[in-house]
Amino acid sequence: MVIQQLISPVVPTLLPTDTGTRALFLMEENNLTQLPLVLGEQYMALVNENDVLDMDNTDTLLSSSDLLGFKPAVFASGHPFEALRVAHQQNLSIVPVVDNNNTYMGAITRNDLLKYIAENSGLDSPGGIVVLEIEPRSYSLHEIARICESEDVIIISTQLYTNRETGKIEVTLKTNKTDMEAVVQSLERHGYVVKEVFGEQRAHDDMLDRYKMLMNYINM
Repeated sequence: MVIQQLISPVVPTLLPTDTGTRALFLMEENNLTQLPLVLGEQYMALVNENDVLDMDNTDTLLSSSDLLGFKPAVFASGHPFEALRVAHQQNLSIVPVVDNNNTYMGAITRNDLLKYIAENSGLDSPGGIVVLEIEPRSYSLHEIARICESEDVIIISTQLYTNRETGKIEVTLKTNKTDMEAVVQSLERHGYVVKEVFGEQRAHDDMLDRYKMLMNYINM
C-alpha cells in the first residue's frame, strides 16, 4: 500500500483569497485543526487553527497573512509509515499529500492513519501480546519466531523500542493465540526476559498472585 491509497475525500482546501474567518469555519465544520492552502494545483501551506486565532483580524486574507510558512507534506508514492512519522513529529490532524512536482493530491486524516495501523498491524485480530527485553546484540527475530512457532504460535506483528535508560530493546510481539503460557515458558527457557504479557497468561498470573496473598494472610 502507498500513501495515495489513504487519501481522504472529505478534507476541504483553502484558497489564498479566503479569510481567517473562513478558515476557522471550515475547520470547525470538518472537526480539523489544520487545512491545506492550495493555489491552482500547487500545495502552498498548511494553515493551523491556533495561528489563525492569533491573527489581529481574522477577516484578513490568508494571502496577506504570515501563516504560509508551514509546509509539511508527504509524497503520494511513499509508504504510510512516512505519513505516520510526519503526523507524530508535527502533531498534525491531517497530512498533505503531494507528487514530485508539489501538485496537491489530497490529505490523510489522523483517523485514516489510526485505521491503517489497526487494520495492518494485527491490532483488530484476537491474540495475546508479549513484550521481551533484549540486549541489542542478542536480537534475532528469526530465533524468536522459531521459538513461538514451536509452540504453534504465529507472530502477527512486531514493534521495536529502544529504552534509552537501559540501552535494551523492548520487542512487542502480537500473536494469534490468547493462551500465552506455553510460549512464555518456552521463551524464558531460551533465556529471554519476558517483561510483560497480555493474554490468558496474565490472567493466570494475577489469579496466582491473589491466591498467594490470600494464603499469606491466612497464615499470619
